[in-house]
Amino acid sequence: MRIPIHREGWPFIALFIAANGALYWLSPWLGVLFAPLTLWCIAFFRDPERSPPAGEHRLVSPADGVLLPIAQATPPAELEMGNEPRPRLSIFMNVFDAHVNRMPVSGEVIALDYRPGRFFNASFDKASVYNERMSARIRPAGHGDVKDDFAVVQIAGLVARRIVCDLRVGERVGRGARFGMIRFGSRLDVYLPLSAKIVIKEGSVTRAGETVLAELQG
Repeated sequence: MRIPIHREGWPFIALFIAANGALYWLSPWLGVLFAPLTLWCIAFFRDPERSPPAGEHRLVSPADGVLLPIAQATPPAELEMGNEPRPRLSIFMNVFDAHVNRMPVSGEVIALDYRPGRFFNASFDKASVYNERMSARIRPAGHGDVKDDFAVVQIAGLVARRIVCDLRVGERVGRGARFGMIRFGSRLDVYLPLSAKIVIKEGSVTRAGETVLAELQG
């Protein structure tokens, strides 16, 4: 039976529980006051099961959160996807969202690149350019050209200090599969192929692995 907590969370959960126990030993009132923080820590690292909707051509959200304004932007240069702007869908995760990231579509990992950077608020547009990030280039199953590739970028936020990415170059991934997480509070950018049809509106609340963002053509 799988416990719905991401492995990254266990050290933090243990620390919060130990601190809570120590405070309760010193003063029951202190223990009660600290208890909501312990519960928040457990909730932050939750890793619920998700079921992608039918249709491999339907690109699902990589994160729980809120869809920020849709933009036209050039994918990270390190992924070598060209200089032509593409539709960029950005999902902002606050500290109360589940932070496990999931693969938007089935395909092959073509390239990965980690870049250190700043820690601006992840809801700011400049976070896509200046913040610490982990970028992945994915080629959807059944496609064989760079114009069909898409990018998914994990971006650290104001409080985030660790990006976890389990992907490997050459690996084949499934739609909705877990591939990492960011702690604490962050953003996911998805750069779409030009032919993709966006089916979600700005401001929509998303669920990783389930909410459909766009449909791939061809």
